[in-house]
Amino acid sequence: MAITKVESRAKVALGQKVAFGIGMLANQSFPAILGIFMVVLVQDLGFPGWMWSLIYFFPRIFDAITDPIMGYISDNTKSKWGRRKQYVFIGGIIMGIAYIFMWQLFKENTLQFNFWYFFLWSIIFYLGLTIFSVPYVAMGYEMSDDFHERTSIMAVAQWIGQWAWVIAPLFWIIMYDPDWFPSAEVAARQLAVWVAIPCAICAIVPAIFIKSKSTLNEDYQPLKLTNIGSSLKKIFVDSFAEALKIKEFRKLCAATFLIFNAFNTVAALTFFVIVYKLFNGDAAASGIWVSLFGCLGALGTTFIVIPTVTWMSRIMGKKKAFLLSQAISVIGYSMLWFLFIPGKPWMYIIALPFFSFGIGSLFTIMMSMTADVIDIDELNTGLRREGIFGAIYWWMVKVGFAIAGGLSGVIIAFVGFNPDLATTDQQSAVDGLHAFFCFFPMVGTLIAMYIMWDYDVTEERANEIRAALDKRKSEL
Repeated sequence: MAITKVESRAKVALGQKVAFGIGMLANQSFPAILGIFMVVLVQDLGFPGWMWSLIYFFPRIFDAITDPIMGYISDNTKSKWGRRKQYVFIGGIIMGIAYIFMWQLFKENTLQFNFWYFFLWSIIFYLGLTIFSVPYVAMGYEMSDDFHERTSIMAVAQWIGQWAWVIAPLFWIIMYDPDWFPSAEVAARQLAVWVAIPCAICAIVPAIFIKSKSTLNEDYQPLKLTNIGSSLKKIFVDSFAEALKIKEFRKLCAATFLIFNAFNTVAALTFFVIVYKLFNGDAAASGIWVSLFGCLGALGTTFIVIPTVTWMSRIMGKKKAFLLSQAISVIGYSMLWFLFIPGKPWMYIIALPFFSFGIGSLFTIMMSMTADVIDIDELNTGLRREGIFGAIYWWMVKVGFAIAGGLSGVIIAFVGFNPDLATTDQQSAVDGLHAFFCFFPMVGTLIAMYIMWDYDVTEERANEIRAALDKRKSEL
């Protein structure tokens, strides 16, 4: 296979960064709001725990399996529109349609009907997510070959995408307020339309506005069903092996897996920790404090973390910016242990700016680092494989996310927490939840920092790699 020629793209126009960032808003809004809506399945439609677990686990595993296939297809697409745009557009449309239909659930239908209806539509939704997200992320990796500009692109995208996490917690208030909707079941059906249409529009913005060049004359693997089928071993074994041979990429995947999924394991406990630690189990008395935790954390990420991390990355390099950001988050997790004080819920706000540095900085830096690692792969193999690397990276995230959902239940069972009891009747269980909430992600973060301690793709090395690639291309 011939080497893919990639034009040097250092500085990227702000409009192009914003167009990419609007796609990130869709990429984060759909899962953020989906997580809120999922409560309706148990709380209002009577899904037992095992059904909720199956719906949570299997579509995400399906998503993780299809990601590498989509990465291979995207990397080898010959089209006048380039390798990515058409998939981003089609995937955004599928997501929007599927999201509307998957939430058209009615309590009067049988439990089995609602389960299978939702399960099948969620498979279609996650298929759309794969078709959209894998080429979309790869599109961001190839927008620039400049060490710092890559961080700037991801920072703009994450800044815009973070608004999903500011907005999503507000759905807790809207869905369960009788002044808005007679029930959360009705709210889910109607709000699904108002969520899906704007999110689908945001998803297709990168496909419309981000520039790309024709790949009709590139020497890619031919894309036929028989060829893709025969290439499954190459996709799932050879590509994984080749990518993970790169030490730096292994470190990025492992560190992201630990930080993101340790956080998500306990994120599901947020409602219980706030309601039971601060309000003795009285959900009505907790008011807006559950929603406020997510909203303020996301706002802190948007206005404090992302600009600060982008600045730190330019001043001290990506690795040091990563390590310092995660060290600040460890301070935040420690503060949350002391600042969850019954009767004084406002105290936890003090910890949120520190706490937010963990997840808030993660993908801004890691996605920029991944783009640097893709250059190493091109130097080693002569192939430009943003799709495959992006798919493998997010495969690690998604499989871990599915595992994190199961671990949340394990923690609840381990501490013996019972949501039907007041805190005064199970103080040790509530304290156990609080301890896991603070210290489980702290441990994951510290291990990730240890893994990344000797990561060695500095700006100097990245520039040397780019120079070698440019020299190779000039000789073709």
